[in-house]
Amino acid sequence: MTLNIIEMILNFMPWVWLAVLIICCVVEAFTMALTTIWAAIAALPMIFIARTHMPLQWQVLIFVLITVILIIFTRPFAVKKLKIGKNTTNVNSLIGEEILITKAVSKFQKGEGKTKNGVIWNITSQSEEEITKGSTAKVVEVNGNTLIVDKEN
Repeated sequence: MTLNIIEMILNFMPWVWLAVLIICCVVEAFTMALTTIWAAIAALPMIFIARTHMPLQWQVLIFVLITVILIIFTRPFAVKKLKIGKNTTNVNSLIGEEILITKAVSKFQKGEGKTKNGVIWNITSQSEEEITKGSTAKVVEVNGNTLIVDKEN
């Protein structure tokens, strides 16, 4: 009786691995964090390995090993190439951008600068030196509604 149950479970295992693959893909689609995709990739060969009626503990061990190897060796490369988590949005996208000074900046007075998209911002100099109207500067930091800029040479 127990042999029939074990054989039935082993016959059903390819479907379990297919379900794992689908669930991992769905989770990855919602999170887009490049974590569960590696388990989904590891589940793909497990569908075929399960058809050999390999014992369940070996299947799970192989699945875990493939997943860990993929995470260790391919995730850093994929994150770097896909630039996951590095999209600068809103005000942080201004860092490194060149702006035009529309009102001079002095040590004790904020000036104004115009970004490439035409928005006028309050600016201060990072080095506290004077920046004249009409010159350009590079945004180094954003502090509230003020851009901290560095005078370009």
